[in-house]
Amino acid sequence: MHHKFEYVFANEQETIAWATGLASALKTGDVLAFSGELGVGKSVLSRAVMRALGVQDEVIPSPTYAIIQEYHGVVSGGNACRIAHMDWYRLDGEDDADMLGIREFFTPPWICLIEWAEQAQGLLPSSVLHIHLSYVHGDIKKRQLCLSGITAKHYAASMANS
Repeated sequence: MHHKFEYVFANEQETIAWATGLASALKTGDVLAFSGELGVGKSVLSRAVMRALGVQDEVIPSPTYAIIQEYHGVVSGGNACRIAHMDWYRLDGEDDADMLGIREFFTPPWICLIEWAEQAQGLLPSSVLHIHLSYVHGDIKKRQLCLSGITAKHYAASMANS
């Protein structure tokens, strides 16, 4: 069963705080699929999750041209993990994504964050956590976030209890 949870953030700081809470609930093997209009804040959200997972790199560039950037991190409890930050914006469908071997990043020790995941939706595992970010009409600083997928209820509950 797919669940859906919606949040509204007044500003970027609230968005980052939410991402930090989400990161504390992640485990290796998790796949997060970010979607939303260009410039809505998918990269801000992804970077906030990576920082909360302990990515120490001074700069975390968007993987727009590299398509996949790899990092070392730590999940809650102190166990090491690997993080794959992907941007599928420039991919031309599932064949392009599949040729890159992206499925290897969907299992432990990886946590996979994918921006523009809708470019190759059919390759995503059934357990993917969908995160859709959108503008709130009438307020340029506000964002609405929709968390959905079969694992959404678990993550929403984990964040509510933290």
